[in-house]
Amino acid sequence: MPAPTLFDYSDHSPYSNPGTHAGFFTELSTDPEDLHRFVCSAVVHYRADGPQPTEAQKADPDRRWLTSILDAAEMRAPLDGPRTRAQQVAGCCRDHTLLALGVLRTHGIPARSRIGFATYFTPGWHGDHVVGERWDGSRWVRFDPELDGQDFDFDVHDMPTGPESPFRTAAEAWLAIRTGTADPATFGVGPDLPDLSGKDFVRYYVLYEVAHRHRDELLLWDLWGPELGTRYVREAGGGVAATWVQEAGLPGADMSDAEFDAVADELAYLLVAADAGDHEAADQLAELYRGDVRLHPGERVLTLSPTGHGAITDLTAHNKGR
Repeated sequence: MPAPTLFDYSDHSPYSNPGTHAGFFTELSTDPEDLHRFVCSAVVHYRADGPQPTEAQKADPDRRWLTSILDAAEMRAPLDGPRTRAQQVAGCCRDHTLLALGVLRTHGIPARSRIGFATYFTPGWHGDHVVGERWDGSRWVRFDPELDGQDFDFDVHDMPTGPESPFRTAAEAWLAIRTGTADPATFGVGPDLPDLSGKDFVRYYVLYEVAHRHRDELLLWDLWGPELGTRYVREAGGGVAATWVQEAGLPGADMSDAEFDAVADELAYLLVAADAGDHEAADQLAELYRGDVRLHPGERVLTLSPTGHGAITDLTAHNKGR
């Protein structure tokens, strides 16, 4: 099974499809600064400092489909006009990037999202983050649509890449941890959230990176396959989550930590090799992802949201909203 092509990346996934808003997207500029202004006008980070979220915004972080994000934004203010904080959609880096992908793909520009860890938010910390990549005709250009270029000492629209860059992919982070060259305790959501950091956290972000590379741009709190056997399900959802998984018959919950480590090793090596231009590695990665039912999300995933929402989510029901 071959890896996604440039043609695939220039076409919408179910997640990035703007639906009835496609006409509006055709009028938007794909200039990086314009993209930054648009996505940051539409979406505000749900954990950002400022006023408490409104009642309407409290459910926003679970809007996985771009159509749902845009519908909510349009209900609160015109998409092409200014909006107050209360009129923004509460989301995260994944949503900023998904908006950017939606615009770029509408214009036929190959684009994809990358999962990893940024060093530029908190000194000494690798914060979980999602950025984008766009094809410029000769190479993948990495960019962070959430950032204002004036605030950073690197080009946020053409970011350096590699394990020493400001943004380290999940695969690069995992391999550094496995070789002992990085401290796993410095990777996660934030230094104040120890339950959402460390080796296990990075390990399941490798799975997210593989999914997003194959145009399955899921939420960062959707779980499937080997993730269902980790302590995050047991601790975050307790017995209720385990019951949901059992009743839904989701595969992969019986994978041990050692087995998950070995799977993450293989996926990470293939991801890094594919980034270096190894087409055979990219094809092997795609074959593993699509061929092993434990590694790709099927019709349903377990959602354990920071909003407190927890349930088995039907991914085939995207026409019903969130």
